[in-house]
Amino acid sequence: KGLIAGGLILLLLIPTIFIVALIEEREQRQKEIVKEVSTKWAAAQTVTGPFLVVPYTDSYLNSNGNSIPLKTSLIVVANDLAVKGELFPEERKRSIYKVLLYKTDLQISGTFKLAWPSDIDTSQLDLKHAKLCFALNDYKGIQEDMAIKLGNDTYKLSAGLPVDDFGKIGLSAPISLDDNLLGRGMPFTMFVRLKGSERLHFTALAVTSSFAIRSSWANPSFDGEMLPNERTTSDSGFTSQWKFNQANLPFAPVMKHGTVAQNKMPFGVSLVQPADQYSKTMRSVKYAILFIGLTFALFFIIESMQRNPLHPVQYVLVGLALVIFYALLLSLSEYITFNYAYALSALATVLLIVLYAHGHFKNIKTSLLLLILLAALYSFIFVLIGLEDTALLVGSIGLFIILALVMYSSRKINWYGTLTPVSSSTNIINE
Repeated sequence: KGLIAGGLILLLLIPTIFIVALIEEREQRQKEIVKEVSTKWAAAQTVTGPFLVVPYTDSYLNSNGNSIPLKTSLIVVANDLAVKGELFPEERKRSIYKVLLYKTDLQISGTFKLAWPSDIDTSQLDLKHAKLCFALNDYKGIQEDMAIKLGNDTYKLSAGLPVDDFGKIGLSAPISLDDNLLGRGMPFTMFVRLKGSERLHFTALAVTSSFAIRSSWANPSFDGEMLPNERTTSDSGFTSQWKFNQANLPFAPVMKHGTVAQNKMPFGVSLVQPADQYSKTMRSVKYAILFIGLTFALFFIIESMQRNPLHPVQYVLVGLALVIFYALLLSLSEYITFNYAYALSALATVLLIVLYAHGHFKNIKTSLLLLILLAALYSFIFVLIGLEDTALLVGSIGLFIILALVMYSSRKINWYGTLTPVSSSTNIINE
C-alpha cells in the first residue's frame, strides 16, 4: 500500500506540469498586454542631455605619410547639471490586467563651460554650425514642445540627432556658439514633460551632476548602474537623490564622435507592481510534492491506525483535489490579491478533502484532526512563499519538525498487519 501511495504521488506530479505551463501562458499573456499598452503610450525612457555637438575637422596619416582631413564631430557635455523631477504613476486596466504607466515633469539646469583639450585644434572647430541636443528613448513620450534656454536665447528642439553615441532617438536645434562665451560659461534651463512605462532612467552626462526624483508610488525599484546616494520610501511614496563627479563617470568634458564608452551607466527607478501573482503561484507549485506527499502520508497513518483502509482510487481523488488547488489559486489571483486568492483556494480544498475523509472514516475527531493538520500545512507553505532569503532555512526546519511528528505518531502502528511476533521458545519447539 505504501508503494502504491508513493507511485500515486509521482503520478500526480504530472498534472502539475500542465499547471506550470498554464501559469507561464497567463504570465506571457500579461506581458503581451503590458507591451501593447506601453507601445501605444510610450516605452521606458532614458533621458540624456542636454549636450553640444560641434563639427570638427580632424586629420590622420595615410599609408604614404600624408595628412588626410577627416570630418567628424565633438561632443561637449555640461560642466554642471541639476535635474529635479516628479513621477506621476497611472494604472490603466486592460481586460483583467493592470498596466503601470507614468508621467514625469523634469526641471533641468546647468552650465556649459570648458577649456578645449590640448589635442583639439581649435582652428578646425565649426562653432557656427553646432547643435544643441537632447536624447531620449521614445518620441511618443513627449507631451509638449521642448525648448532650451541657453544664455539669453531660447532654442526650440526638433526631431533628429547629428550623432548616435547616446542613442538614435532625440531632438536637437542648430546653434551658433561663441568660444569666448563658452569659456566663461553659458547657463541653460529647460522643462521636460514626458510619458513612459515601467522605468525612468538617466545618463549623468556632465562633469558634476545631481538628480533628485520623487513620486507618490510606494514600491520603487532603484536600478541601473548606480544606486541613489540618499533615498526614502514609505506608504506615501519615495524620494531619491544621485550625485556624480567626473572621477566616477566614463565621460570626458569633450569627446570625439564614436569614442563614447559603450557602457553609458544608465541609472534610475522602475515602478514595480506590488503583487506578482504569477511568480507567487509558480513558487507554490514547486511545493506540490510536499502538499501531495504529506497529505498522502497523513491519510496512510490515519487508515493504518484505524484499520479502515482507503482505496487507491480514493487517494487519486484526494490528489486531484490538491492539484486543482493550483488552478483555483491561479484563476482567483487574476481578480483579487494573491493573499485572498490563496486563502479562498486553500479553504475550499481543505473543506473538500476533510468532508470527503469524514464520509469514509465516519469519525468527527479524525475529521477535526485532519482539518487542523491540513490547515497548518497550507499555512506553512504560505509562509514559505512569502519568504525569500530565509525560505530554505525555514522550510528545512519545518520539514524536519513535520517528519519528527510523523515518526512519533506512527511509532505504535503495526506495519506487519495481523502478523504477531513469535517467541524464540516456540521456534525451538516447532523445530
